Amino acid sequence: MPFAAALSEHPLATHATGEVVGHVLERLGGRRPDVALLFVTDAHGGALEDIGATVRTALDPGVLLGVTAVSVAGGPREVEERPAVSLWVGCFGPTERPPRPVRLQGVDAVGASDAAFSGLPDDLDPEHELLVVLADPFSFPTPAFLDEVDRRRPGLAVAGGLASAGRGPGGNRLLLDGALVDDGAVGVLLPAGRATSIVVSQGCRPVGDPYVVTRAEANVVHELGGQSALARLEQVVADLGPDERSMAQRGGLHIGRVIDERRAHFGPGDFLIRAVLGADRDSGAVAIGDEAEVGATLQFQVRDAASADEDLRELLAGRRADGALLFTCNGRGVGLFGEPDHDAAVLDAVVGGGATAGMFCAGELGPVGGRNFLHGYTASMILFTDPLG
Repeated sequence: MPFAAALSEHPLATHATGEVVGHVLERLGGRRPDVALLFVTDAHGGALEDIGATVRTALDPGVLLGVTAVSVAGGPREVEERPAVSLWVGCFGPTERPPRPVRLQGVDAVGASDAAFSGLPDDLDPEHELLVVLADPFSFPTPAFLDEVDRRRPGLAVAGGLASAGRGPGGNRLLLDGALVDDGAVGVLLPAGRATSIVVSQGCRPVGDPYVVTRAEANVVHELGGQSALARLEQVVADLGPDERSMAQRGGLHIGRVIDERRAHFGPGDFLIRAVLGADRDSGAVAIGDEAEVGATLQFQVRDAASADEDLRELLAGRRADGALLFTCNGRGVGLFGEPDHDAAVLDAVVGGGATAGMFCAGELGPVGGRNFLHGYTASMILFTDPLG
């Protein structure tokens, strides 16, 4: 198989590294991987550079990425807030565009060009490459970067996540080949095409009816379908069942913006999900975590364990993969589902061979409706298929 992954919960970094490297070597059968990704929890964060050096010596990957996270995944398992090392490797074989490393940083564009970020190569091919990004949330403006990608490199899919081990600037560690950094972002351009797909599960269920924004300013929606946004919201909540109403009152209420307005009907997967931030009873306005443009279509959404499970399974139904990378929110896991291993187990069942690995993120990257976004409470997944299998 061209993909392999391994997970170790050994409390000693040296032992954990030996376990994952040994397992991956056995699975690869002597093949040199084109790319390797390391995910380590904070307990091993101080050893990330050494762990990476061991992986480079033993496996000699073409590109190596590493990141610290509050929790990690490997195979069908998730290790939350405990010592763990997860390693994923992929062999893509002969290709016109082999994997290549990317180091992303903001730049002062005044007087130079209209690019606000450095690191993306000029010759990238959005039709045949996808970008995996691991970013530090305290030093890298990911939404602005994604906007620039969509503007300057339309069609380039970006997936990945924000490092989640640190609680402030300098608290995360990112690894790119032999270089350890604590700011900006690191990434790898992978060959895309029919053998690769990105699945973004936002875990929400639409409720009520979709409405066109008829009056708004910035992120404040004043009117939906000619009535006050708050009146529409109150009607939606009133029509919910007891369980859904209780969930909405506990903070499970969100709003979805339709990405493709050309569709006649909207369902899960057609919306970019954002939070409902608050409402003003005097004006009847509702504040949301997104720009509200007049003419856009919005629909309220609910999120709970059941809707998140249903959305994930529906999006993965009928799919098959030989390897997968998982970037799931640190607000999911046991805290959302009440039991361990949910996202990893559902995804690994699609893979079937244990070549699944990933991390719990402080924000997840993935395309919705052909545009790249930073998400929350989402599972963003990259599925790989062996073209010769």
